[in-house]
Amino acid sequence: MKIVKALATAALVGLLASPAQAVVEVHGVKFEETADVHGATLQLNGAGTRYKAIFKVYAAGLYLSKKATSPDEVISTPGPKRVTITMLRGIDSKELGKLLTRGIEDNMGKSEMSKLIPGLVRMGEMFATQKPMVTGDSFMIEWVPGQGTIITVRGQVQGAPYKEPEFFKALMSIWLGPSPADYKLKEALLGARPGQ
Repeated sequence: MKIVKALATAALVGLLASPAQAVVEVHGVKFEETADVHGATLQLNGAGTRYKAIFKVYAAGLYLSKKATSPDEVISTPGPKRVTITMLRGIDSKELGKLLTRGIEDNMGKSEMSKLIPGLVRMGEMFATQKPMVTGDSFMIEWVPGQGTIITVRGQVQGAPYKEPEFFKALMSIWLGPSPADYKLKEALLGARPGQ
């Protein structure tokens, strides 16, 4: 009986000593405070909501190796990076690919865009072959040093990495550039209070 009591006490102490993983919740989408990305532990830099007029489109979270409060800091932060996006409403995947490309166009000069055309065409074709995204579906964009930009849709990696560092920077400009998709989401990803 003493052994059972001792084991129960030890288990309870163990539970109390290891706090549960903190979670940030945005419109029912849970973002863990940390994420393991290709062997590196990243921390949630910020999370928020993309609105189109009054409609909630998706929740997004940005993970980095250390906190960043400006777009330049995000890009220059060493190590892997991840943006996780979870849909809050349905959208045609081909349309989503077009919107991502338009977001890059809104934030890049013509000469910069011309270097990105092969990658943008490939990304557009990849989204065009997907089933429509429904509420709860998610995709990730990751930068992994030595590999490139990896896009994962519904848990499935989509083709080979995009090798050019400029491609990841261009994708980040959709949310963090001078003309972001949503200014409040930009603030949230850069560490302001989660955008609701």
